Amino acid sequence: MRGLGLFLFVGGMLFGGSSTPLFAHDTWVQTNANVVRAGDLIHIDLMLGNHGNDHRDFKLASKVGLEGCTLDLIAPSGAKYDLKPNLVDLGYAPKEGFWSTRFTTGEPGLYVVAHTLDAVHHSTRGVKSAKTYVVASKSLDNVSQDHPGFDKPLGHALELTPLTNPVTPMGPGQPLRVQVLYQGKPLPEARVAFIPRGATLSEGFDETYERRTDAQGAASFTPSEGNYFLIIVHHEEPDQKGPGYTATKYSAALTVFVPQVCPCCGE
Repeated sequence: MRGLGLFLFVGGMLFGGSSTPLFAHDTWVQTNANVVRAGDLIHIDLMLGNHGNDHRDFKLASKVGLEGCTLDLIAPSGAKYDLKPNLVDLGYAPKEGFWSTRFTTGEPGLYVVAHTLDAVHHSTRGVKSAKTYVVASKSLDNVSQDHPGFDKPLGHALELTPLTNPVTPMGPGQPLRVQVLYQGKPLPEARVAFIPRGATLSEGFDETYERRTDAQGAASFTPSEGNYFLIIVHHEEPDQKGPGYTATKYSAALTVFVPQVCPCCGE
């Protein structure tokens, strides 16, 4: 399997003997295209990184182990496919590269790629989630804007859920609204970073690329140009204890591809 496709950037430790801390990195997913013709394939990559500048750099770092994580694709019909058994290691060395697979779409509509990670390292439990969306269309010249279900939560412990369609229409000047849910309820005052690939966020709170959620857990960002955007939020529960751990840290990621030209209206 070749090609940089749907990058699932999975944060945490490298399992199987690695000394990398579980919380040194975040996870995300990303596709080679946000709109494909129904029946065509999408590339799906599982990646690890986002450690520099207080988890706000969109850079790769090492490669995650597969123990303790899930990777699924949810079709428009609701059918769920386990992608983890088909992952291929594209790294030359154990800590290089990323995992990759591909999936051939069938029915037209909205596809969701979802990932979770739950593990304990050095008495701290890390719970992570990541997802992204792809639309399969009967025609690339006439892409439907109606894709119900994009705002349906998947039930992750900490989750970023789009409030506006993250695929169609999407382009520069189109607001991207998300809601942060913690244990299924809106999380106010959460710090959400909308990180463009290749950009470096300023120290402290970046007024350009970061937002605080309102009382309903919602935050909004309007991209000024096309790019991949990694949306990240973290939440800590220092007193949340359990077997083998004395604190819990959560993170959630949503990857959105913003085209320079909207596939629906061509503007």
